[in-house]
Amino acid sequence: MNTILENPTTSTTDEPAWLADRRAAGLEQFKNLPMPSARDEMWRFASVGRLSIDGYDATDAPAADTVAALVGRSNLVTEREGLSVYVNDAQANFEGISDELAAKGVVYLPIADAVAQHPELMEQYFLKESTELGSEKFFGLHAASIKAGSVLFVPKGVEIEKPFVNYYWTSGEKAAVFPHTLVIAEDNAKASVVDIFFSETEENEALNVSVSNIHAGAGANVFRKIVQDWNEKTVSFQLDTTVADRDAQVKNVAVNIGAERARFENQTRIEGPGADVKMYSLTVAEKNQEFDQRTFQTHNAGNAVSDLLYKNALLDNARTIFSGLIKVAEGAQQTDAYQTNRNLLLDPTAEANALPGLEILANDVRCSHGATTGNVDADELFYMMARGISKRVAMQLMVFGFFEEVIEKVESDELAENLRQLIRNKFESKIK
Repeated sequence: MNTILENPTTSTTDEPAWLADRRAAGLEQFKNLPMPSARDEMWRFASVGRLSIDGYDATDAPAADTVAALVGRSNLVTEREGLSVYVNDAQANFEGISDELAAKGVVYLPIADAVAQHPELMEQYFLKESTELGSEKFFGLHAASIKAGSVLFVPKGVEIEKPFVNYYWTSGEKAAVFPHTLVIAEDNAKASVVDIFFSETEENEALNVSVSNIHAGAGANVFRKIVQDWNEKTVSFQLDTTVADRDAQVKNVAVNIGAERARFENQTRIEGPGADVKMYSLTVAEKNQEFDQRTFQTHNAGNAVSDLLYKNALLDNARTIFSGLIKVAEGAQQTDAYQTNRNLLLDPTAEANALPGLEILANDVRCSHGATTGNVDADELFYMMARGISKRVAMQLMVFGFFEEVIEKVESDELAENLRQLIRNKFESKIK
């Protein structure tokens, strides 16, 4: 069988020349760059010796009844403005926008349709933002192979309250998927997106290399929520970039539960004064899971704010790595930038690594970074267990207390409760 590594998807005859060029460049980047090694600073502490993407391949969608069942399970968010569901990168369901929004110039389309119907917009934005945090090789594979995903374009001054929801499923054995979410919010526009990553079963092995790009114009307001609950047979890369212009407000909230190995690269670039970008993440890691988090907050304009809070709870032999950098360019005065990583170890064999950092080239700034790692409170745990609560349930309660600060930021009672249930499911599977 030809794997995706031997024969990545490349351009088709009906794609424009600019996209064919970007795919070809991505393929060359993938082929020419080496696999990460323990000597790479951007992969410090990661178990690169166990990183393998061999044997995965682009796979057809499963049988119609399986697809229908997965569409039915795509129900975390019921109040929405649009919906797309992909299974093994094949479109399974799509709910387009209302005539009212279309009349205002809003675009919400699958990637292929957006390329065909809005080529100038796509040429300007699609596959233009790579990563600088170590996974350039895998971005190249994504660029060569991407066919699934959604594009949301919101014109100047248009405000949309309900979210657009994108589900990405894997099914079958050794599926390779390459989801892509592109959000373009022009000046003073408002929109929100929810990206959800699920596996059909607990056993189907898969490779995910997903990319998200947010472009927030002057005064725009963009809210992206990410739910990653792959099964623990999945290798996952999430390569996300946010670009914020003058007075833009962008918020990202990520909940990471699944995958055997998950690599997250989150870049934020502030290009205009007055911008305010918030980044929140919570992670539950168990067994031998490894979550590798790399972040880069770049302030190219002064008088702007970025605030990052990543919380991790670890059980068993799980490992997390957090490596973050705040960079303030020369002349970006009156920058406020914050970066916090907090780790809660629920077992003595769990391991959390933290590498926060600052690079400040301006002298009138307020920047701080910090990382804390601690064990569960033994007295609090004993108190609950003495009242008949099992150790695992007691730990679950402590985790919810630790995470609630992030969960409440999703600003949706329905989604917040569904996220709590996903976390409960993880603990309950351990109890059984």
